[in-house]
Amino acid sequence: MDSTRSNSLPVVIPRPEHNISRANISPNAVKVLYRLREAGYRACLVGGSVRDLLLGREPKDFDVATDARPEQVYKLFRNCRLIGRRFRLAHIQFGQEIIEVATFRAHGDDSEDGDGPSVERAADGRILSDNVYGSIEDDAWRRDFTINALYYDIDNFAVLDYVGGMADLKAGLIRLIGDPAQHYHEDPVRLLRAVRFAAKLGFRLDPATEAPLHRLGHLLEKIPPARLFDEVLKLFLGGCAIQSFELLRHYRLFGWLFPATERCLHHQQHHYPKTLLVRALASTDSRLAENKPVQPAFLFAALLWEPLREQMRRLEAEGLDEHEALQEAAEQVIQTQIRHTALPRRYSLPMREIWELQQRLTVTTGKRALRLLDHPRFRAGYDFLLLRAEADEQAAELADWWTRLLALDTAGRVQATQPAAKAKTGKPRRRRKARSRKGDQAAQPAPEA
Repeated sequence: MDSTRSNSLPVVIPRPEHNISRANISPNAVKVLYRLREAGYRACLVGGSVRDLLLGREPKDFDVATDARPEQVYKLFRNCRLIGRRFRLAHIQFGQEIIEVATFRAHGDDSEDGDGPSVERAADGRILSDNVYGSIEDDAWRRDFTINALYYDIDNFAVLDYVGGMADLKAGLIRLIGDPAQHYHEDPVRLLRAVRFAAKLGFRLDPATEAPLHRLGHLLEKIPPARLFDEVLKLFLGGCAIQSFELLRHYRLFGWLFPATERCLHHQQHHYPKTLLVRALASTDSRLAENKPVQPAFLFAALLWEPLREQMRRLEAEGLDEHEALQEAAEQVIQTQIRHTALPRRYSLPMREIWELQQRLTVTTGKRALRLLDHPRFRAGYDFLLLRAEADEQAAELADWWTRLLALDTAGRVQATQPAAKAKTGKPRRRRKARSRKGDQAAQPAPEA
C-alpha cells in the first residue's frame, strides 16, 4: 500500500460485512457515543478497541474520537475531566471504567484553523504538544499504525478505513502510516508500540516499519521515565511478556529500558539470569491467562535481580557484610533504574522486600522462621525463591525445605523449626567423691626437705 496521503473517500464496510456489534462494546462507551451524536457531534469508536473487535478479541478499553472540542465534551458530561498537555483529552469516568474521548486532530501544516495551539516540536523533531484539530480523515492520517486507524461510526454502524487498515488486519501486518523514521522521531514510544502489537497480535512487521527499529533505540533516552514505565507495564502485563521480551532484545530496545539487566545478560556466559527472567515472564503470562492477579513489583524484582546480585558481590568484596551489601545494592540498582524507567514507591518498596526475603528465607530454625510465614510479602518472596530454585541448586534445597514446611500443620511446623541439639565435645568431666578434711590432709604429700 502506498503510504502517501490520499484525498479519496474512505473504504466503508457496512454493518452486514463486519462482525462488530454494540452488544460487545462497553455500555458506557455506547452512552458516550450516543450522547455526543444527540448533541450534534460526530462520534466514532476508534483504535485498539475497533481492531480487537474485528479480530474477535475482547478489548481492554474503549476510545472515542469526535469533532467536539475537549471543552465541549466537558460541558456534556458531569463525570468528565480534561487531562494532558501534549494531547488534550477528555476522560469520562464511570466507576472504575474510563472512556477516553479525543478530538479529531490534524497535522499542523495541514489544517490549522487557529482555534487552539499549534504543534510544538523539540529540536530533534519530537512532538511536545499537538492540539491542532481537523476532520476525521485528518485524524486517520495522523495516527500511528494502519490497524489502529479504523473507525466504528455510531451513526450507521459502519467501519471506516482511510489508510488500508482492513487489508493489513487481514494480512496480519503491522505498518506505520507515512514515513517510519519520521514517525519514530516524532514519538519514539512508537518503537515500543510496534514491538508490543507484533507480540500481542502475532503479526509480522512491515519491512519499512521494521528496518529503523534496530538503530533508533537511543531515541528512547529522550522520553520521560514515567511514560516509559507505563509502556513497560503494557509490554509485560499484557499476556505476551515472553514474546515482548524476545522482540525487545532482538531489536536492541531492551537495553534502553533496562541497561543494567542487558549488560548482565550480555556479559555472563551461563544462562541463569535469562532463565530466571524468562521463568518470571512465563509465570506472569500464565497468571494473566488464568485471570489471577499479577504484582508489578514481582516482575521488576526479577528484571533487576541479576544487577542486584552483581552489585552485592562488588560491595561484599569491599568488606560489607551480606545484609549491608543487600541494602546498599538495592538502593544503587533502584537509583540507576529510575533514570530510565520510573519505579514508583508502591512498587519499589515491595520489590525490595522480595529481595530481602531471599536472605531471610535462609533462616530455617527457631521462631524467626515461623514468624516469617506471617510476613505480608512471604508468598511473593517464596514464589521468587521457587523461580531461583529452577537454576540454582542451593536455592532448590532451600525452596524444598520451605515447601515441606508449608505442607505441615502448626504443630509440625514448630517441630520442624526446632534447633538441632548440640553435640557435646571434649572429655567428660569425672565426678569426684567427697573427702573428709582430715583425709584430704593425710593425702597431702610430705614437704620436701
